[in-house]
Amino acid sequence: MDQKTSLPAPVAPRRSHPFTTHGITVVDDYAWLKDQNWQEVLRDPAVLDPDIRKYLEAENAYTESLLGHTAALQKTLVAEMRGRIKEDDSSVPSPDGPYAYLRKFREGGQHELFGRMPRDGGEVRIVLDGDQLAASEEYFKFGGARHSPDHRLEAWSADIKGSEYFSIRVRDWADGKDLDDLVEETDGAVVWSTDGKSFFYVKLDDNHRPMQVWRHRLGTPQADDSLAYEEHDAGWFTHIHESSSGRFCVIAGGDHETSEQRLIDLARPEAPPRLVAARQSGVQYSLADRGEELFILTNADGAIDFKVVTAPLAAPERANWRELIPHRAGIYILDVELYAGHMVRLERANALPSIIIRDLGTGDEHAIAFDEAAYSLDTMGSYEFDTTNLRFSYSSMTTPSEVYDYDMAKRTRVLRKRQEIPSGHNPADYVTTRIMAKSHDGAEVPVSILHRKDLTRDGNAPLLLYGYGSYGMAMPASFSANRLSLVDRGFVYAIAHIRGGTDKGWGWYLDGKREKKTNSFDDFAASARALIAAKYTGTKRIVAHGGSAGGMLMGAVANRAGELFAGIVAEVPFVDVLNTMLDDTLPLTPPEWPEWGNPIESERDFKTILSYSPYDNVAARDYPAILAMGGLTDPRVTYWEPAKWIARLRATMTGGGPVLLRINMGAGHGGASGRFNRLDEVAIAYAFALWAVGMVERTS
Repeated sequence: MDQKTSLPAPVAPRRSHPFTTHGITVVDDYAWLKDQNWQEVLRDPAVLDPDIRKYLEAENAYTESLLGHTAALQKTLVAEMRGRIKEDDSSVPSPDGPYAYLRKFREGGQHELFGRMPRDGGEVRIVLDGDQLAASEEYFKFGGARHSPDHRLEAWSADIKGSEYFSIRVRDWADGKDLDDLVEETDGAVVWSTDGKSFFYVKLDDNHRPMQVWRHRLGTPQADDSLAYEEHDAGWFTHIHESSSGRFCVIAGGDHETSEQRLIDLARPEAPPRLVAARQSGVQYSLADRGEELFILTNADGAIDFKVVTAPLAAPERANWRELIPHRAGIYILDVELYAGHMVRLERANALPSIIIRDLGTGDEHAIAFDEAAYSLDTMGSYEFDTTNLRFSYSSMTTPSEVYDYDMAKRTRVLRKRQEIPSGHNPADYVTTRIMAKSHDGAEVPVSILHRKDLTRDGNAPLLLYGYGSYGMAMPASFSANRLSLVDRGFVYAIAHIRGGTDKGWGWYLDGKREKKTNSFDDFAASARALIAAKYTGTKRIVAHGGSAGGMLMGAVANRAGELFAGIVAEVPFVDVLNTMLDDTLPLTPPEWPEWGNPIESERDFKTILSYSPYDNVAARDYPAILAMGGLTDPRVTYWEPAKWIARLRATMTGGGPVLLRINMGAGHGGASGRFNRLDEVAIAYAFALWAVGMVERTS
C-alpha cells in the first residue's frame, strides 16, 4: 500500500478513567473524548470542547494527508456516480382527490422539490424548494411534508444541524408563504386533523427521545399546544402516522421486542387516544383499519414470523383477535397494507421477497414475484384508500429500480417509471447470483453477489463485502448505481445476509441478538471465507463495509478475523457498545437494552457485551487498514465512539493499518446533506477501498 508522504499519526493522550460495575473494573483511557456537554453540542457544534476539537481536526488532517493522493480518483468517482444520476428526476405522481403529488429534483439541485399537478395531468406547481431553503444553511435535510386534507396547506419539517431536531412549519398553497406557526425540536412527522385546523407531532425531550405527542392548533404559539399522550418508559420510543383509511392518528410505541398502539379519531382531535391492546412483554403488533374492523400484524402466541388477525374496532383488545393469516415458520410477514377491498402482504422467505394480494370480498389470493437469483421488492403506499391500484418497486443488483402500478382486481401491471442511468447501463454486462456460506454452527448464510460478466474467477479479484445484521433489518439485494464504480474496476460486490437481520425470518434475527450477537460476526467471517473458497476473491483482497450497527460488525470482525481483510470501512460505527449501554442519558440507550442487554441491571449482560464490544476488545495484534467515518452532531452513534476506537487501535495494535478517522464537523448520522455532497463521502470510502487493495495507481 502506497502511503506517500504524510503527517504523523495523532496520539490521543491516555487519561485513565477506571470504573467498576458488577465487581468488574474496566479502564477507559479515552473517555475524555466525550464532551460533557454533548447535548449542547448537538444543538450548537460551536460549543465543542476546544481540546476535543483540536484532536478531531488533527485526525481529519492525518486522514487527508494519507488519502490526499487519491483526490483525483475521488473526483473521478464522484463524476462517475453523478453521471449515473438523472439530475432532473421526478417521482411518479401519487393521486389524492383533485391533485397528484410528487417530489422532484432540478438539474444541478441538491435537495428535493415538493409539488403537485392536476390529477389528470397538467402543469406542476412547486410549493417547497429544498435548494432555496438550504441556500443559507451549512446543513439542510427535509424531515417530511404532508398536505392538509383540504389541500390548502403543506406542513413541512427540516433539520439544519444534522442533529435530527426537526422544526415544523406550515406553507399556504395559495401564496407559497409560510404561516407564522413554528413547532421546534420534533421528530419531523405530522398528522393532520380532518378539518385541517390542527396537527399532531412528536416532541423530542432533552435526551433527544420521542416521548410525547402534542397537538398544535394553527395560529397559536407552540407554548399553547396540548399534550395528547406521554410515554413514561424511557426505554420506549413513540412515533405517529396516519392510519390506512386516513381516519386515525396512530400513536405507535415500543422497543425492539414489544409494542403498543393507540388511536386518535382525526375528526375529534381533542378526544383522548384509545388503546388498542395493552403492552405485553415480547408481543409486537401493528395495525391497519377498514370500516369497523382492524387488521393486525403480530407475533402473538408464538408466531415468530408473524401472522395477521382481525379485531372489531369497538373492542380491539387481545381477547377479540381472530386469526386471518396463520403463522408459517420461515415465511416472514414484513408488512401489511390495507385498501378498501384488498389486503396486501409483503413477505420474505430465504432472503427473497414477494407481494401477496388478498381480495377481502372473496378471500382469493395471488402473488407478485420475480425470478432473478436475488432481488428487492417493496410496496410504496398510497394517499388513497378506496382504490384497486397498488404501487410497488422492483430492482435487483443488476436491474435499476422499476416502479409499477398494479390493478389488484384485474391483475394487470403498468410500468410507470424505470430508473434512468444517463451515462448508460446494460444489465446484461453484469451477473447477480447467490451462494450459501456455512457458518461456525452449520447455519446457511445467503450471500448476494454482483460482478461484471467478464470476471475471471481465479481468486484474485478484489471484493467489497457489505453487512449489517442488527435490529431485524434485512439487506435487500437491490440496485445501486454507486457501486458500479467499484464493479467496473474489477471488484466483486457482495452482501452477507447475516443473522441479526430478518433475511431468513424473525428467527434469523433472534439468533443474532443479545447473548447470540456473536453469530452475526461469525456469519460475516464465514461469508468472507466462502467467497474465498468459491474463488470470487482471496485472503487480504476483501474490503469489509458497514455502517452504524454495521459499524459495530466491522469493529468486531477487525478484532476476530482481521487477517481476512485488506481494509475495513466503518461508517458512523457503533463500536463503544459497553460504555454506551451503561449511559442511560444517551438518546438511544434505554430503547436499545432489549437489543443488546442492560449491563446496568444485569451482570450477565455486562459480561456478554464486554466480551465482544469492539472498543473493549482491541488487542495487541495486526489489523487491516481501517477508515472510520463519523459526524459531530450524530445523536445516534456519537462522534466519540469512532474517535475513541481509533485512538485505542493506534495505541494498541502491533502492526498493519493504518487506521484513519474522518469526522464530518458539520453533519450527523446520515453524513453530508444534499444528494451530490453525499457522493463526496461515498467517494472517500471507495477510494480507500481501492487504495487498500493496491489499485489506486492503476485506476486514478
